Parts: sequence; C-alpha cells; structure tokens
Amino acid sequence: MLTPERTALILLAAGRSLRFTDADKLAEPFLDKPLAYHLVTALENVPFLTRIAVVSATSLDFAALGYRVEPSLDPSLGQARSLCHGVSAAKAAGADAVLVALADMPRVTAAHIYRMFDAADGADTIVASSDGVQPGPPALFGRNLFDALLDLKGDEGGRELIKRGHHVVTSPAELVDVDTREDLHKLRALYGLPTDGK
Repeated sequence: MLTPERTALILLAAGRSLRFTDADKLAEPFLDKPLAYHLVTALENVPFLTRIAVVSATSLDFAALGYRVEPSLDPSLGQARSLCHGVSAAKAAGADAVLVALADMPRVTAAHIYRMFDAADGADTIVASSDGVQPGPPALFGRNLFDALLDLKGDEGGRELIKRGHHVVTSPAELVDVDTREDLHKLRALYGLPTDGK
C-alpha cells in the first residue's frame, strides 16, 4: 500500500515553454495567483513525505512554499532530464513512491490525487491520470520504477511506462495543460476572465 506520507511530490516546472513565447508562463496570472501556484495550492494539504520542484527559468519562489528546489540546468535535454533530477532527490529522501505533476496543469484536485493512491498497489505501482482517452500526468510510480525513470531520455518523460499502468479517469477539464498563450486565454474565458493578465 502506498500513502502520501511515504511519497515524494515532484513538481516539474522546468520546461522551456517554447510554444508560449518568451514569457515566464508559470508566473502568468490566472484568477488570483500565478498559474503554477494553483496546483501547489490544491495539493498543499496532502501530507507528502517531501515536495520537490524542478525548475529552470522562472521567477516563482517554490522554496517559500515548502518545496525543495532542484535546478534543471539544461532544460533543452528534455522533460526526462528534469524528471531524473526529481527522482534522484526523492530516492535520497527515502521515498517509497513519487507523484509526478506538471506545474502548468492548474485544475488538478487533491480528490483526484487520493483516487490515484486508492488505485496503487505497492512498489510496482504505475498509476496515471486519464481523460478517458489518453493517459498522462499526474502519475504515481512505486520505488521499483525509480531506475526505469532515471533511464529515461528526451521529452517523452514517463509516457511509455504510463501506457502500461493503471489509469484513473477524471474530467478532461481537470487535466487541462497550458502549453500556449491561446490555452491560457481559453482557460481564462471559462472563468469569465478574458482580460485576466493583460
């Protein structure tokens, strides 16, 4: 059985945001806070063993929010390199599992994360989120997958591992991933805030 208390949260916040233009995407305002802080807030009461933020070029201060900050010095090496930084830190902390989440997914809820833990089955766990069609992050991996995660390369992240895991289905709206400025405009418009952040 896996529990949050023995799990490291890895927040991937080191992407180059090439599709968003040159802005600090994670610091872009959405509702009452920077985009990346929505997931941080949603999961703040989940009692993780440790919280690790893998960052590159962002002005946001994750350390002030209780995260151990791991710089990703060369984001051009892809998401897998950032994931390796996080998994290495989780291993050093003695975690039994890692929950990998993306900082640009502002609508993920704690309820969904707990459903993922309900679906976990120990050290061999691979549990991913799904909109009913495509599995993806957030994703939960037991410690027997750590070495496989550390061997990943490029921008695929844990995609191939995720495909063979258990998938917890939730609303597509919860799994919105803000990759482009248009994505952010659409999200703001859903809340009646088309001019938010202009």
